[in-house]
Amino acid sequence: MMGGRPLLLLLVSALLVQIRASDPLLYESFDEDFEGRWVVSKKDEYQGVWKRAKSDGHEDYGLLVSEKARKYAIIKELDEPVTLKDGTVVLQFEVRLQNGLECGGAYIKYIRPQEAGWDAKEFDNETPYTIMFGPDKCGSTNKVHFILKHKNPKTGKYVEHHLKFPPSVPYDKLSHVYTAILKPDNEVRILIDGEEKKKANFLSPDDWDEDAPMEIEDVEATKPEGWLDDEPEEIDDPEASKPEDWDDEEDGEWEAPKIDNPKCEEAPGCGEWKRPMKQNPAYKGKWHAPLIDNPNYKGIWKPQEIPNPEYFELDKPDFDPIAAIGIEIWTMQDGILFDNILIADDEKVATSILEKTWKPKYEVEKEKEKAEEAAAAADGLSEFQKKVFDILYKIADVPFLAPYKTKIIDVIEKGEKQPNITIGILVSVVVVFATVLFRILFGGKKPAAPVKPAVEAKKPKAAETEGAGSSGDKVEKEEDEKEETAAPRRRSRRET
Repeated sequence: MMGGRPLLLLLVSALLVQIRASDPLLYESFDEDFEGRWVVSKKDEYQGVWKRAKSDGHEDYGLLVSEKARKYAIIKELDEPVTLKDGTVVLQFEVRLQNGLECGGAYIKYIRPQEAGWDAKEFDNETPYTIMFGPDKCGSTNKVHFILKHKNPKTGKYVEHHLKFPPSVPYDKLSHVYTAILKPDNEVRILIDGEEKKKANFLSPDDWDEDAPMEIEDVEATKPEGWLDDEPEEIDDPEASKPEDWDDEEDGEWEAPKIDNPKCEEAPGCGEWKRPMKQNPAYKGKWHAPLIDNPNYKGIWKPQEIPNPEYFELDKPDFDPIAAIGIEIWTMQDGILFDNILIADDEKVATSILEKTWKPKYEVEKEKEKAEEAAAAADGLSEFQKKVFDILYKIADVPFLAPYKTKIIDVIEKGEKQPNITIGILVSVVVVFATVLFRILFGGKKPAAPVKPAVEAKKPKAAETEGAGSSGDKVEKEEDEKEETAAPRRRSRRET
């Protein structure tokens, strides 16, 4: 009995260690008021007001940027500093840009220990940090920052590094989760909504596989049901026949042209099925030996260089621990909501919180966004149709379309009752308009053609009075009279 007690104690100890390992090092859900736990900067430049508010459409609370065009600063000191030198560290938080983000930041600074006597109320842009992580967008800048600072072991100065080619900020107004996973082998992974967007190394990696192909077979792919393995993709055209003047001796053996196999159009595919290729994650291309200085190259003379006294190489960055987390931003938009801020030493903890807190909200927001987009599309089409019908009514009032006005209006009214035929109606009216306009421009004087012989018949009569010098006046008058009499006849036809 006594021999079993040590085993029991060992099991209990292991269980406690496991429970402790599953606990986050820091978790802030803002379910309770942040005052007293977070400290708002008292610096004069930070006039933005922080509020605890519900996320739009949810009962979940977060830390809200409540005013436009303000600087904001708030900080929370950790009970115990979090070391970044050993083991995995996960930094994760949720942000919702409820009014979008045209110019501003929504990132978090992970503050290193400050000098003795430092007051959290003095938190500002100059407060030293170890890592800065999160969205930033303004003008051409659109990226999820990951900036780290570590100490030069020779000089004691801090060196700053920015992640190259960081992922972009999601453009919508939904909740998104930003995760940075720091591994003990110097690897850092950036995830958005649990999906990896970027992987990098704090130091330059030296592994290089030159034999890895760019693409590999997708072993998870399966042949679609109904695939016709024995059917060729093309067959001889059954309607084709050898031309009568075809000479096999001179032209060679005649072959019917190929056409697509009609059986393949009804099936997912024909012929031998092969798994599709996918991007090989191990591909890095051919390795090339690094270039070395040409021993014969002299170049332009310049003063001799000496070794950089501040140059150093490390197997691992000399990170300072995280003693506090702070949000220090300047933004033109309000409605930025921070939530579920997490520091953990286990990726599973971060994934679990993401699944429980963010995912349900995101799914609701996504469905709402789809409904709003559909409604906006419908409203937009309605406004477009109204403008089209207004234009069509104006076209119907054009004088030379008077004979067609009644019919045009009938068509427009039918279109207003059946919006789905708007485009067809528009095309019809435009065709009518163009046709009538064409007739006017190129055939408008045809009705006056039969009158010409009558004018010529009266010319001799005018010649009798030519001596009185009035022939020209009479001819012009007669032509004017004919034009005046012709015009009313055209108007009467338009009226009928």
